Amino acid sequence: MKIKNISKVTLFSMALSLSLTSCNDWLDLRPNNEQVTDDYWQSKEDVEAVVASGYYYMRTAVPYVLSWGELRGGNFYNLGTAFAASKMQDFDMQQNNEMCDYSKLYQVISMANSVLDYAPDVQGIDDTYYNAMMQSHLCEAYFQRAWAYSILVKNWKEVPLITSAYVNDDAELSVPKASESEIIAQIKADCMAALATGAAKATYEEDWQTKSRATKWALYAVMADICLWNHEYDECVKYADLILNASDALRPAFISETSKWFEIFCPGLSNESIFELYWSYADEATNNNFASRFPVAGTITGSSTGNFNFTQAATDDMIEETTNVVVNTGVASGRIGRMYLASYYGSTSAPALWKYRGTEVEDVATVRTSTNNDANFILYRVADVMLMKAEALVMKGQSSWAEAVGLINQIRKRAGLAELASTDDDIAAMDQVSLLTEVMHQRSMEFLGEAHRWYDLLRLARYDKKFAPSGTVEDAEGLAYEAYKSNFGEDDAQYKSMAMSIIIEANETTSDDQLKSVLQNSWAWYLPLPESDINSSNNVLVQNPYYKNY
Repeated sequence: MKIKNISKVTLFSMALSLSLTSCNDWLDLRPNNEQVTDDYWQSKEDVEAVVASGYYYMRTAVPYVLSWGELRGGNFYNLGTAFAASKMQDFDMQQNNEMCDYSKLYQVISMANSVLDYAPDVQGIDDTYYNAMMQSHLCEAYFQRAWAYSILVKNWKEVPLITSAYVNDDAELSVPKASESEIIAQIKADCMAALATGAAKATYEEDWQTKSRATKWALYAVMADICLWNHEYDECVKYADLILNASDALRPAFISETSKWFEIFCPGLSNESIFELYWSYADEATNNNFASRFPVAGTITGSSTGNFNFTQAATDDMIEETTNVVVNTGVASGRIGRMYLASYYGSTSAPALWKYRGTEVEDVATVRTSTNNDANFILYRVADVMLMKAEALVMKGQSSWAEAVGLINQIRKRAGLAELASTDDDIAAMDQVSLLTEVMHQRSMEFLGEAHRWYDLLRLARYDKKFAPSGTVEDAEGLAYEAYKSNFGEDDAQYKSMAMSIIIEANETTSDDQLKSVLQNSWAWYLPLPESDINSSNNVLVQNPYYKNY
């Protein structure tokens, strides 16, 4: 991997004198073609500026994160002529496709590495840079790096693992891929290192910071997420419970009232939010362009890679859910909660993702405009953690199913739906496949457009032992990959077949035969490494096996 231009830093020169206590000051940190060299680090403001740069790059990564998390998952599709998006959703990728570009995530990692390497030195220069502040900055950097690698490992499985700062703009390094197990171990180590200091905050002085800067809650969420991904069910439950069973006065909390669901997205920064990337047109006079990515009616047929139209399969699921609503709302359409002007509206043939498009749930005409197209992008919220825990409990075995059903029923009740099961006999009559199917369905409906769907389906496929691919870094280096395969499931093909059926039935832009053929190869479920990095690595960086012949 060629590490060039990753060390460019998102700093305004004015940042050197800012205390960064206001939203406007924080959001004003963005690229100015300055560089964090080793003689840059002179004050606590310098450290804070680079921490802010990490969040800036997280925001710039969101268009990619949305595409990676949605376009292969069967709920959305791109109808334009864009080579990148259409090829990715049809699993017809090549290594020169722009959707392989992971540079935004490595820019986040570069900022985090710089803080982790250099912040401690600033204490010897700036007498006002107290240890508590430094440790808090380190926690934020650990979170940024852990989150970025969690997205990388889910999309590429094996990528270069870089944990040191590079301050020379001309640095060109050949870095090989690390194994998935090594990357997951690093993600967990980062979260644990941050939590071990006790410096991870529960809240900040301002609400937007509490939801948009790293907290202990955000670190718990990353741990629950990556442990579930790695099939460490007890660990997933442990970290989920640190959120769900917390007693802190200002802890993240599930919004149980059906009528309050839309507040998660408008105005945002809700109690349920754990971490969300923050935009504010009022403070920075820019927007995130989310509304233009999702149609207000019908479909978007332009060429933009960022266009997201509902598939017919997703539309059918939403119609069915609306039909099943049991809560009497007084609304003629019967829609409520996540389906009432939140995920779609109007005629059933013209759905719209209202969580990003609308400003009021009651008024369909109140659409976000260029001056308020600034909905936040939520990475984690409590409902997500609840369903993570429910999934882990389902996979742990029948003795845990009653607790799993209890969590699922909380999600269903808020959506205005009847309970999945209400008695012990009902639960005893269920099986693992049906319960897991329900968890996946609730995640699909609850998190439409929140970039979770593809990872849910890939995680489902990974519950099969035979999904574990050959030709990994562990294989090549003679490591104990057979032992690592124990983190995959016990069944031979059932869950992979389930995931493939969902993908094939929902896809609207390529043939069933194409998908059936490609998805037999487990490596095809991951993205190819960027061609530019392969070509500049002096044969050190090896392409993912499925794409070697392209």
